[in-house]
Amino acid sequence: MPVTSAPTTAPPNPTAPQAPAVPPAMLLRELVFGAACAGAVRAAASLRLPDALEQEPATAEELAGRLDVEPGPLRRLLRALACYEVFAEDADGRYRHTPLSRLLRADEPGSLRDIALWCTEPWTWQSWSRLDDAVRTGRSVFGDAFGKEFFQYLHDDAPESAALFNRAMTQSSRQSAQDLAGFLDLAGVASVADIGGGQGQVLAELMERHPGLHGTLLDLPKVVEHADPRLLPGGSLADRVRLVPGDCRTAVPVQADLYLVKNILEWDDDSTRRTLRNLRQVARPGARVVIVEVSGPVAGGSAAPGDVGRPVRVDR
Repeated sequence: MPVTSAPTTAPPNPTAPQAPAVPPAMLLRELVFGAACAGAVRAAASLRLPDALEQEPATAEELAGRLDVEPGPLRRLLRALACYEVFAEDADGRYRHTPLSRLLRADEPGSLRDIALWCTEPWTWQSWSRLDDAVRTGRSVFGDAFGKEFFQYLHDDAPESAALFNRAMTQSSRQSAQDLAGFLDLAGVASVADIGGGQGQVLAELMERHPGLHGTLLDLPKVVEHADPRLLPGGSLADRVRLVPGDCRTAVPVQADLYLVKNILEWDDDSTRRTLRNLRQVARPGARVVIVEVSGPVAGGSAAPGDVGRPVRVDR
């Protein structure tokens, strides 16, 4: 017979005093100043401030010396970040790490440094400022600001931003690869094609878990040439993988038992239709397509941030 433990905490007391509600005006001010918070996080990541702070707390002057920056502005930046629990200030004026600040270190397992930088790239500010136009017209405003489609701009005009994008996606994929590999049922599957799979972290994880599995990575040429080292010539999985440079919106020249489509269908409806049409044309009878995407609204009815950003970046 299973044994059920008694609750270890007392039930809430409805008569106990409650914390005062935050006034609506203050909540709105926090939202309005959100860009300043994002800018502060970007500044910390760009300066490698979290990397300069070691295990022991340090003053703003000590950190300024390590980074070769002005101590006064750095102190103000640290205090602003501490308001959001990115760093903490001790009573003696020294600063120490918090779980949030550690995630901005380049050497931290699960680091979000590149993602923080990617989400605050200079072009993002210009795009967000046109969100009202995107809502009003229902079309992309990215082309209005930059004269070309998002990915074309990224790879033609912003190579450093494109490289940052690839690193950010690598971080994101690395964090989700193990969970996804453990979730997928590959019974009866001999081959997997990762469509728009970036540098192939998920594919590599799947192939490592299933020694008999063969894989194909399809993505833009500049992406696959920098694929996960395990997939490149001489890598541990190279003899079981094909690296196919291409654009899934144009063609999917790949035969597989299972097609993995992860985080590439959120850009615009036309690209989604073309990608899925290309998959349908090439897939053999009985092939499976696994789609992994953010589902849009999250618990409580609030919108996922990427769902809001979608009309800013892409055509509908």
